[in-house]
Amino acid sequence: MTPGRRLTGYLLRYRRELGIGAACVIGSAVFSLMKPLIVGTAVDVLRNDLRHESIVRFSLLYVGAAVIQGIFLYLHRWIVIGASRKIEYDMRGEFYAHLQALPSTFYQQNKTGDLMSRATNDLSSVRMLVGPAVMHAFSSILVVIGAFIMMARIDLQLACISLLAVPAVAWIVQFFGSRIHERFREVQDYFGEISARVQENVAGIRVVRAFTREDNERKVFEAMNEEYVDRNRKLILLTATFYPMLHSMIGVMFVIIFFLGTRRILAGTMSVGEFVSFTLYLGRLAWPLIALGWVINLFQRGMASMKRLHEILLAEPAMETAGEPFSGAELAPEIEFRGLTFSYDGTPVLRDVDLTIREGETVGIVGRTGSGKSTLLSLVTRVWEPPPGTVFAGGVPVETIPAKRLREMVGVVPQETFLFSDSIAENVRVGRIGASDEEIATVVELAGLSEDVKAMPEGLATVIGERGITLSGGQKQRTAIARAIVRNPEIMILDDALSAVDTHTEERILRSLRELRRGRTVVIVSHRISSVKDADQIVVLDEGRIVERGSHDELLEAGGFYADLYRRQALEEELEEIA
Repeated sequence: MTPGRRLTGYLLRYRRELGIGAACVIGSAVFSLMKPLIVGTAVDVLRNDLRHESIVRFSLLYVGAAVIQGIFLYLHRWIVIGASRKIEYDMRGEFYAHLQALPSTFYQQNKTGDLMSRATNDLSSVRMLVGPAVMHAFSSILVVIGAFIMMARIDLQLACISLLAVPAVAWIVQFFGSRIHERFREVQDYFGEISARVQENVAGIRVVRAFTREDNERKVFEAMNEEYVDRNRKLILLTATFYPMLHSMIGVMFVIIFFLGTRRILAGTMSVGEFVSFTLYLGRLAWPLIALGWVINLFQRGMASMKRLHEILLAEPAMETAGEPFSGAELAPEIEFRGLTFSYDGTPVLRDVDLTIREGETVGIVGRTGSGKSTLLSLVTRVWEPPPGTVFAGGVPVETIPAKRLREMVGVVPQETFLFSDSIAENVRVGRIGASDEEIATVVELAGLSEDVKAMPEGLATVIGERGITLSGGQKQRTAIARAIVRNPEIMILDDALSAVDTHTEERILRSLRELRRGRTVVIVSHRISSVKDADQIVVLDEGRIVERGSHDELLEAGGFYADLYRRQALEEELEEIA
């Protein structure tokens, strides 16, 4: 699908409103073209019969035509611009929904600020295209054709001479239009880069301040801002040349017509009223030609923006299922990996992983940084798509299970906690919409966050700022744990979920979770032995492979990586107590 065809699809959704709007445009054009005829006729009549009744009659005719034109003008603006707002609403909703469905790889390759620029500036440019541009283009074409017909009725030769400006206008429009299109696209692309830079700085303001990078970031932004202004100046230079050239062509044509028309009046082949009507029609002809230049400008901007939106809409959404979708009634909360090998960019992150996590079992996963622990868990919920036939849930390949259904049975506490700029209660309620205040309070207690909440000015209703900026790292993690618990999931995945809390808080949370874990399948990833030592099975990953597995005691007896990690952490705890 091309950008033009996609845009046409949106227009066809509102063909009824646009059709009514087009009828009103025709009505407005018809009564607009009646006014020069009324004025010209009045001039000829009143030259010979200057009576009060005649003046009143022509005045009422002109005012009546103007009023009816105004009514049609109001209606077509209201209807067409209203339809364009509806199209903008649909496009924004579909663009947002499409972003929600795109895979994780897409967000690795595209900047958030650029996506925001497309969702705001580019959508506004497209709305201007489908609203004012379409409306004025249709209106201008009607008036140009109508004015020419009325001019030809008065004097065909003069009417044809007046059209000599049209090829010149067409060349100017074509010459400048393509260049405006390219430069506007450059401006919008660079605005996306600026938006991305600002978004990163706002999101990482703590890092910027911690490393005293404010001055450097300000200089970088000033340089980018200057480049943006420079690109806009180049665009403005084109448009500033474009419109005066159009006006100049029309002005030259007026001079020619005035000279030839006055000669006809002197020769007696054209009345004064006919000349007045002709010049007024020429004015009606001139303005739409100038307006068409503005419309072409809007069209070039709108199509450049539509292409940018189309690029995102062409991105393939994440697969709902691969192969025949699973249609069974229930899925057992069991996880199995069979010969799993997975890579992001060709280099395997996981190699030949075979692991079964039975229903109600708690499994701990430990390993060095970069050993593939988080990647292994992300394949379970299809955040990343696993190779077919390698990851199973309840004995069913996960790629055949609709992603929504799969994720409904899983509660995840990710390694990197993301919180919304809302209250603590609403952030927890993200886990299960409709959870009562009592349920929220219960899970907050289980997550070890209740004492912190009591110290906050509005308790659970306290707004925590963007990304939870007012909370500590440990408070963020415990909020995320509460969010996962409130789902009452059959499978719970904790991905290094206690890394930011002290050992005493960790022990209190683990004590609460032990009761909660009963009857559930739980996977705990941690770099701390204390988090996984009570697990039914502990798996050690190293360079993407399972190198050890067994219970806590069995792995200590084996004397491998796990035992070495345990001894080092025990020594660190002793040193902390001595200190």
